[in-house]
Amino acid sequence: MDETRRGYLYGLVAYGLWGLFPIYWKLLRPAGAIEILANRILWSAVCCALLLVILRQWRWIAGVLRRPRTVAKLVAAAALIAVNWGTYIYGVNSGHVVETALGYFINPLVSILLGVAILRERLRRLQWVAIVFGLAAVVVITVDYGRPPWIALTLAASFGLYGLTKKTLRLPAAHGLFAESAVLALPAAGYLGYLSATGTGTLGTISVGHTLLLVGGGLVTMVPLLSFASAANRLPLTAIGVLQYLTPTMQLCCGLILYGEPMPTPELVGFVLVWIALAVFTADLVHQARRSRLTPVTVQAAEATEF
Repeated sequence: MDETRRGYLYGLVAYGLWGLFPIYWKLLRPAGAIEILANRILWSAVCCALLLVILRQWRWIAGVLRRPRTVAKLVAAAALIAVNWGTYIYGVNSGHVVETALGYFINPLVSILLGVAILRERLRRLQWVAIVFGLAAVVVITVDYGRPPWIALTLAASFGLYGLTKKTLRLPAAHGLFAESAVLALPAAGYLGYLSATGTGTLGTISVGHTLLLVGGGLVTMVPLLSFASAANRLPLTAIGVLQYLTPTMQLCCGLILYGEPMPTPELVGFVLVWIALAVFTADLVHQARRSRLTPVTVQAAEATEF
């Protein structure tokens, strides 16, 4: 198997596993969203620490700790991913899988807006068209809901800001996940200790299977991230850009088919507008890639996909 095919295989594994996340998080009930989040953070830190021990890759930590600005960025990235993970788990386990899928569909458009607002990037004509369709979709869905789709918007905004922060850190996948999980591990462990002391936690009290699933959240977080990193090293940015839509598509199917969530006509119209925006965005991406003959992206540049 050549490197390009390996890249697609790794990409399909990563985005496919992320697409199945709604099923996994629902298996963790009756644990609440915050308890699931705390377990995910804690066991992600443990899994990454074990991996770094096996690979003997600890020297980078001393270098990071000597740079206060880098530490501050890591703390910000950790806070943003905690908001993203917590919102996603809450959305899935409160019956809003379809809305969580919407959040990841509109995330590329939010990233474009952040590039304009913060990095002073200039949009091409097709990118403006995509933004207009995306905003129209949010307006249509807001009118249908009677409120903004807060879960979707929170997911898109937190993940967009997280990606922006990660872009300046340039840490390899396992290093970045460990650093962010380590920042949050102490409060996560403290919360789990509180639940245990008050008898309101589910870790170790429901069943062996339930406990293994909670602990397995760390491995479930790490494996697709490392698969994505391997794909990013082997594929051009355009391929990664197209593959990323597999995840929210699978999540949408989970919500509609597995969990029977409704999609009234106005919401369907909103999704169609988002899909048009993404089609325009992808066409522009492919066009620019052909013009510039993009080389494969590196893990450091493309790492900011962590569901």
